[in-house]
Amino acid sequence: MHENFHQLLARCDQFNEQKQAHALAVMSRYGQQVFQLLPVLLHYHHPLLPGFVPGDVPAGVCQFLPNARQQEFIDDLCQAANGHQGLESGHNEIFGVYCMGSTSSIGQSLDSDLDVWVCYSHTMASERVAWLQQKCLLISQWAAQRQVELNLFLIPDNKFRTDNEESVAGESCGSAQHLLLLDEFYRSHLVIAGKRLVWMFAPGQLGPRYDSFVAEQFANGTLNHDEWLDLGGFARIPAEEYFGSALWQLYKSIDSPYKAVLKTILMEAYSHEYPDTQLLCRDLKGHLHDADRLDERQDHYMLMLEKVTGYLKSIDDEKRLDLVRRCFYLKISQGVDLSQARYARRHEQIKRLIAAWEWPADKVALLNNRDHWKVEQVRLAYKELLEALMHSYRNLIQFAQRNRISESINPEDIGILSRKLYAAFENLPGKVQLINLGIAPDLSEANISLVQVPEGRLHDAGWYLYKQGLTATELIGRKPLEHSRYASKLVAWAHFNGLLTNDTELQLFNQDTDVNLQHLQEFCRDLARVFLVRAPSPSNLALSRPCEVRELGIFLNLEQDPTAQWRSRAIEFTTKTSDPFSFGQQRENLVGSIDVLYRNSWDEIRSLHFSGPAAILEALTTILGKMHQGATPPESVQIFCYSLNFRSLIRTRFELLVKECISLRLARDQGSTVKTVRLGTEEHSIFFERRGVSVQKQAVVEPELRPSTSHGSLKLDQQVGKPVPDIVDVYASEGLMQFFFEDSGDDYNLYILDEANRVEVYRQISGSKDELIQSINRFYASNQQGAGQSRFAHFNLPQYYEIVEEQGQQKVLPFKTSKEGRDEAPALFS
Repeated sequence: MHENFHQLLARCDQFNEQKQAHALAVMSRYGQQVFQLLPVLLHYHHPLLPGFVPGDVPAGVCQFLPNARQQEFIDDLCQAANGHQGLESGHNEIFGVYCMGSTSSIGQSLDSDLDVWVCYSHTMASERVAWLQQKCLLISQWAAQRQVELNLFLIPDNKFRTDNEESVAGESCGSAQHLLLLDEFYRSHLVIAGKRLVWMFAPGQLGPRYDSFVAEQFANGTLNHDEWLDLGGFARIPAEEYFGSALWQLYKSIDSPYKAVLKTILMEAYSHEYPDTQLLCRDLKGHLHDADRLDERQDHYMLMLEKVTGYLKSIDDEKRLDLVRRCFYLKISQGVDLSQARYARRHEQIKRLIAAWEWPADKVALLNNRDHWKVEQVRLAYKELLEALMHSYRNLIQFAQRNRISESINPEDIGILSRKLYAAFENLPGKVQLINLGIAPDLSEANISLVQVPEGRLHDAGWYLYKQGLTATELIGRKPLEHSRYASKLVAWAHFNGLLTNDTELQLFNQDTDVNLQHLQEFCRDLARVFLVRAPSPSNLALSRPCEVRELGIFLNLEQDPTAQWRSRAIEFTTKTSDPFSFGQQRENLVGSIDVLYRNSWDEIRSLHFSGPAAILEALTTILGKMHQGATPPESVQIFCYSLNFRSLIRTRFELLVKECISLRLARDQGSTVKTVRLGTEEHSIFFERRGVSVQKQAVVEPELRPSTSHGSLKLDQQVGKPVPDIVDVYASEGLMQFFFEDSGDDYNLYILDEANRVEVYRQISGSKDELIQSINRFYASNQQGAGQSRFAHFNLPQYYEIVEEQGQQKVLPFKTSKEGRDEAPALFS
């Protein structure tokens, strides 16, 4: 061990106490309470304590001795229980409780979450681990009631000596990081209670000799297992994890962009040093062994900045270096009042950094004004952050290709993370793009104006969104925030990005559509009532399936209202001619325009617009094309109408039609069906088939000859020797590649559906499915975007499924790598 081993022990214990004091000083009152009581809750197991679970729950934290505040809590609890049995910890089955992440660093803020590792023996029975997991979940919920985000991760002591078979879940990075996660833990950990960590005291650069060296220390009595925990060393540099780590950081950027930029470029810096990479945890250990006092050299955030700065300077990338410094400044000053005494140490560090960077006062003032940034600043920051993240991502892919390094992240986690990124960042036609990735707290505007420009003018036809009023002095020289061919897309963009609120004054300049201010205001209120600005994040199960429509809002006649021309006209109709799709003696279709907004199960928000005589059919076929047979019905379907006349009649008729068509489309066991609809003087048939919906115009049938039923069964010719199983047709979903594996003896069949649901069939394939999927994903991830595609297009990776047979029925399951099995995978369809 270290030559001055006992001196180092005392110094490190002292440093840990100082770091705890720094962490507590920055926390809220409830944060301090959660942090200090956490080891008590894990050490004891009692019905009066938060997190109690009936059963033989592991308890007892090694080396835990309560401090004065903790002992006071214990005494109060014993008194409340009337001394009944007191508190007993039993065996010490929890090796240690360690905080990691920003806690105690310059990056910690008042509302920073607490990421805590709870370490235990890998020999613990799985049933008892499950009980401990349940207890940790209840403790996290107790902390959440106090507005503290506490993430407890159960870590077996052999986690980093075995293959990583975990999957991405919540705050857990799954297979995206393994040894890199250990690197981050060692450089950022803070001992709350428990054993000391062996690695921190072992000599540096042991490499492959680490395990044998540690075994000798335990054998000769220098170390004992009651006081020391060994999570392992770094026999090799985990270069195969850089790609997965970059994906994970890109995903984390959705909520924490500044930190994600720093960590992604850190991975790039690691790859630049390959194969002689110097991990940050080794740098920190070197400083720790040489230090005689706690200073910023033991602050892992400062070490990360130093590493990234050195790398960017070495490649002469001043642009990203400036961005990194701004990200670091915003991260360490976000939500922090530097005038408070608790931040005095940080204030001095920040002043030294600003001086070293030679920043002018106006640059500092702009960053300090972040809480008041509006859409222009946020949009600029959004663009810059994404460009930097994608730059690092591309560099890491090229690094892996040059060095022929395979990624260690499993295909399932690649699919989950890439789909989250695709949903968050890919800018598709009709998609409402969200630009505020936690960049600024409030984008609301006092005024929002919509200006409509007809065809044939100097500017492109359509609608323009401004954040000013409509007077000449307000608009002259102002650029529009957004442009769209239709008004609903702009209103939706303003709503979901937080510009449009109940207090916003809406103004309208309209030249040749039927929109009026009253109806526009009604539309804004209806939109806000149907769609929350933020919805819960999609589950991993939802992301492993084709996306489904969750919330659907349909808005009729906002821009084109056929009834608006009836102000001075007599209206003649009877009960036989009262259908608003074929109304009155003239058989008029009273639906002139349809605006569709929906949120899908991947948390994308899409906006569509249809107008003209075919609007109803185009809207129906498009909506139904977003739904595959057997999918879960939308959680809500709401229809609104803004017609001057017959508003209720039109809305009710359209609602009945939409809900009937959705029911027909989603029916699992129903054969091919046809639905007849009359629009104006024309009659159309809508065909509902397994793989989609189609429309065919029919010859007009006189009313007395028309069949009495509105729809009937249409049996299509079945192809002899059908090339694909029925379950594949049921699961077909437009807009993405789908691969279905079906075992056939020692080989397997492969059915591929492309974005347009065209089928390719490959039979009797031999070889590894895992390797095939890995090569396909690698092709998609590394392939440069084509003309007209965005830089995030290659995150729309294919989806992979397995067709299995259980009790004589075929089922579709998300594909799992061979080492994980699929015992607990829920069937998607059966």
